[in-house]
Amino acid sequence: MQRRPHANQEFGHNHGVIVASTQPVNTPATHLPNGPLAGPGRSAAIAQARELVLRQHLPAATGLTTPWVERSWQRCLALGLEPGQPVQFDIVTPHQRAQTQEANQRLLQSASKIMQGLGKAISNTGYFAILTNAQGIVLDTSGPIDQGDLRASLITRIGTDLSERAIGTSAIGTALAELQPVWLHRGEHFFLDNTHYTCAGAPLFDPHGQCMGMLDLTGVDVPERTELKHLVMQSAAQIENAQVLATPHQLMLRLNWPGHGLGSTADALLGLDDDGFVSGANSVARQIVPGVATGVHANDLFGLPFQALFDAARRSDTTLDVALRNGLRLRALATRHSHPTTSLRAGSGVPEGVPMRQMQASMIRQAMEQTGGNVAEAAQALGISRATLYRKLGRKG
Repeated sequence: MQRRPHANQEFGHNHGVIVASTQPVNTPATHLPNGPLAGPGRSAAIAQARELVLRQHLPAATGLTTPWVERSWQRCLALGLEPGQPVQFDIVTPHQRAQTQEANQRLLQSASKIMQGLGKAISNTGYFAILTNAQGIVLDTSGPIDQGDLRASLITRIGTDLSERAIGTSAIGTALAELQPVWLHRGEHFFLDNTHYTCAGAPLFDPHGQCMGMLDLTGVDVPERTELKHLVMQSAAQIENAQVLATPHQLMLRLNWPGHGLGSTADALLGLDDDGFVSGANSVARQIVPGVATGVHANDLFGLPFQALFDAARRSDTTLDVALRNGLRLRALATRHSHPTTSLRAGSGVPEGVPMRQMQASMIRQAMEQTGGNVAEAAQALGISRATLYRKLGRKG
C-alpha cells in the first residue's frame, strides 16, 4: 500500500532517516520506570523490537520496549501501514479547522495560561508543547519551535492531523488510544521518517470523564529527558482541574489521603450542585472515589449526609474527615462556589454565611489553578498586588 504525496506540496521534503543501530552494546544499561532499557542499550533494544514486531511479525521480547508501543505498532500494521512509507502531515481544511477550534473553546481557554507556563519551563530543552483535541488535531502549541526545521514546523501547524491513523505511532496517537501517559523515543515511532522525534504525552479528561484531547511534549534530535513525562502529567492535571473549577457548582471538594496536604494538583476535585449531585470531577477523583460520575449523589459516595459537606464549608475550619463507602477515609476541604476574578479588595461582595478568610482562600486557590501557578497573573485577576498575594500565600502555608 502506497501513501499519497504530501497534500501541501510547499511542505514536501525528504526526511533524513535515523535508524537505530543493531550492533550489540556491552555498556551497562538501566531501565526506564515502565520497563524498557535506558542508556547506551536503548537504541539496540528498540532496533531488536522493530525487527521482531515490524519485520518478522512476532511478539517483542519483554523489556525491549513498552507494551503500549508494541500495541500501537500492531494497530498500525492492522491499518495496512508500512514503516518505510513516507509520512504526510495533512492539515484539515480551513472550514474544518475553524469548526475544530470553536468546538474546543473550553479546552483552549482552560489550557491557555498553562501552555504559556509550560513553554517557559521547556524553553531551554529543545522540546515544545502541542495541545490536540480527542481526534489528534492540533489546537495550540508553545515553546521553542524552530520554524526553519520542517520536522518541527510541520507538526505544529494548527489543524494538523497527528492521529495514529495519520502519522503512526507517536505520543499523540498512543496517548489517545491507550488513555494513559506515554513516553516514546526515536525508533519507537512506527514510521522511519518519524525517528527524529522524542516525545511525552498525557491524555486530557473533561469534568465528566470523557477524553477531550491530549498534551504532548516533543523534541527533534534531542536526548531523552524522561522527567518530562512527569511535567506533561502535572500540566495535564492542571488543565483538567481548571475545567472542573470552571464547571458550574455550588460546593467544591478537594480530597486527599490523611497526612497529605490539600491544595495541589494531587488533589481529587469534585463539584456538587445545590442538591448534592456531582457536577464534575477530575481524574484523581475518579481514581480514589469509587463510583464517582456526573449525576451521582454524594450520599452514594460518602458515609455521611451531603448536607454535612455544605455545613463544613460554612465553618471557619473547612476541612473534615470523610469516609468512603468502601471503608477508606479521606481528608476533605469544602468551599462554596466563588468566582476567581472577584476582587479581594475591601467592599467586595461575599455570599452570606461564608467567612471572609475562607472566601479569600477559595478565590486564591482557584486563581492560582486557572493561571497555572503564575502569581503575577493571579494577583491581577484577583485585583490585588503581587506582594499582597505572596503575603496571603505565605499565610496559607
